[in-house]
Amino acid sequence: MGSTEELSHQAALEEDLARLRNEHDDLRRTFFEAAQVQRRLCGPRHRRFGALEVASEIFPVRHLSGDFVSLFECAGDVVFAIGDISGKGLPAGMWFTHVLSLLRQKFEECGDPAATLSAVNRDLLCTHLEVPLTTLFLARLCMKTAEVTYSNAGHPPALLLRAKGQVESLKEGGPLLGVMTGAGFSNGKVALRSGDTLLGYSDGIVECCNPEGFDFGVERLLTAVQMRGGATASATLFSVLSAVEDFAGSQPREDDMAVIVVHWLGNGSTGHDRARVNQN
Repeated sequence: MGSTEELSHQAALEEDLARLRNEHDDLRRTFFEAAQVQRRLCGPRHRRFGALEVASEIFPVRHLSGDFVSLFECAGDVVFAIGDISGKGLPAGMWFTHVLSLLRQKFEECGDPAATLSAVNRDLLCTHLEVPLTTLFLARLCMKTAEVTYSNAGHPPALLLRAKGQVESLKEGGPLLGVMTGAGFSNGKVALRSGDTLLGYSDGIVECCNPEGFDFGVERLLTAVQMRGGATASATLFSVLSAVEDFAGSQPREDDMAVIVVHWLGNGSTGHDRARVNQN
């Protein structure tokens, strides 16, 4: 049997260990709650706007995500975005809320993707902080004409998959955000037709590796989407995510992932349907 001093020392160690476990549990709970807030800030996972259906998801690799999506309405049109803040975990997560709020604020002021990106870039650089590099694809869809006006700030080009099989890469835009003062951005325009699908994704999707060290790549991404040709936005989203997971196998992910699927159902759907589905 140990001395009184040894027993006292052991009791103190057990007390310290219990305290550390409680602090660890509190920290994990805090990160979990922060991750839930991030997901809610991105908007509902699945939403229907008349002839338009949108589904999206983000997957952080370290509790908090640097990848994000955004979805909101502006003067009867639908605005959607997907972006990637450099870094992972807490540092990227701390910029997440600021970039999202800045994006929405500036779009409501400008109403135009290219002008909005210029304004966001200017405000980020005016913070005089060490701004993380941020890529962003931003688009406005006119619900009356199905025309999409977009601008791409250094993000992997969104893909427009036509119902008849053609694929268009949406590259028009400008440089990454947070790099150049006075950077210029331009708009591109495309018109959606019945059955068309627009897919936005972060580089964590196409750069996801399998155990052999090969990237998932754009070709596999296109195959996953085309296998669900004409399907709902949610079905296409799950097809992409399942294909990435099957490809990666046991290989741990090294980067955050985000996907947004925009599917135009056609003129047969009512333009007054604004039902929100599966918000969380």
